[in-house]
Amino acid sequence: MRVNGINYRTIWMKDSSVFMIDQHLLPFEFKIYEARTYKDSCNAIKSMRIRGAGAIGAIAGFAMAQSFMEAPKNNFRKFIEKAKLEIESTRPTARNLFYATERVFNYAIKSENPILSAIFEAQKISDEDADASRKIGEFGNDLIKDGFKIETHCNAGWLAFVDFGTALSPIYFAHQSGKNIFIYVDETRPRNQGAKLTAWELQNEGIPHKIIPDNAGAYLMSQRKIDMMIVGADRIAVNGDVANKIGTLEKAICSKEFDIPFYIAAPISSFDLNCRSGKEINIEVRNENEVLYQTGLNEKGNLQKILVCSPCSRAFNPAFDVTPAEYITGFITEKGIIKPEKNEILKLFACS
Repeated sequence: MRVNGINYRTIWMKDSSVFMIDQHLLPFEFKIYEARTYKDSCNAIKSMRIRGAGAIGAIAGFAMAQSFMEAPKNNFRKFIEKAKLEIESTRPTARNLFYATERVFNYAIKSENPILSAIFEAQKISDEDADASRKIGEFGNDLIKDGFKIETHCNAGWLAFVDFGTALSPIYFAHQSGKNIFIYVDETRPRNQGAKLTAWELQNEGIPHKIIPDNAGAYLMSQRKIDMMIVGADRIAVNGDVANKIGTLEKAICSKEFDIPFYIAAPISSFDLNCRSGKEINIEVRNENEVLYQTGLNEKGNLQKILVCSPCSRAFNPAFDVTPAEYITGFITEKGIIKPEKNEILKLFACS
């Protein structure tokens, strides 16, 4: 992704620090944040300075590598095991996080040079994420026809992964291949990842789009103004149920009602073969202040946080919901497009 004429990945590691695009400040300011220790990386995940399934997986892998570099010689394994649990406690729903910590830990702990092995494996996970996202874009492009109007939810674009993204990757490839497309961007309350991040990405790529209220999707579908929906995923159960940003379930139900294709774009690392159905997915509940307060630019051009709800009222803030497989048209993966069925999902892993 190019920003101000420079190619960036969302996240990368240099020496012992992890660098990332600070998503707290977008779209108003583009800035790089440095996490010097694994605890800094944990805080970046918790605070959603970095977010999105693939990006969380990448930083989790890098954080594991940081813990190997920071571990004292006389208490090495105990330090690493404690760090692993701490990293995994930051965001419980995203499968990619656990996928990365498990891979780095298991690969490096058995190595003769665990520090170098941890760095190597973390970088490999990051590179694989970017490659998978690119392939998802290539496969997904085949589903998009010239003139399509596509609705998205949350941000499953470049910022949510190391590069390219998942739900937005087919859109980028379609645009680059010359197709005339238009994107309706769900604002995605309460953190407005659609209005802030997806819209910023599309604007940066010169792709025509409009931001819409979350509750406008059904109306647009009823008016036949949506040709397909593409969203991402934070965890996919072996039966095809999907955990994704809160509000995804509503969009899937509406899509089925109006016979609109509803696709999930996700890499294999988001599939959890140990999770039998969506009922087993741990849904993260975040701080109520994300609902009660909003942050934006004031008239002086400064970022300001203000209360936007009734004073003294409380809020409930689940970060994700689960969409049953029956509402999903198909999964766009780096291995191709498959149906949301257990046997199809198992085939993915058999040939990977």
